[in-house]
Amino acid sequence: MDCDAVGGWWFHLRRCARCGHIGCCDSSPAQHATAHYKATGHPIVRSFEPGEEWFWDYSSEELYDSGPELASPVSHPAEQPSPGPAGRVPADWAQILRRG
Repeated sequence: MDCDAVGGWWFHLRRCARCGHIGCCDSSPAQHATAHYKATGHPIVRSFEPGEEWFWDYSSEELYDSGPELASPVSHPAEQPSPGPAGRVPADWAQILRRG
């Protein structure tokens, strides 16, 4: 994942429905999922959070409660915290996100 490659952290994760790329959400400091859409034109992402099945279409800015079944895995491991990853999230993460 992009955040791992640069030693960053994320608030929530999103998965590209077309190619499977995992990127962080727009509330995260780096906004990798949106950057992936802008770089590739792949408009549809699915939440990569445990228990969430919704999809977002960047091109139309529409939210869908469900969509096609994607290949596994459908979320990050439940034991992985959000925000994450464990050990890299700053103690003041909520204040950092509010500043953004």
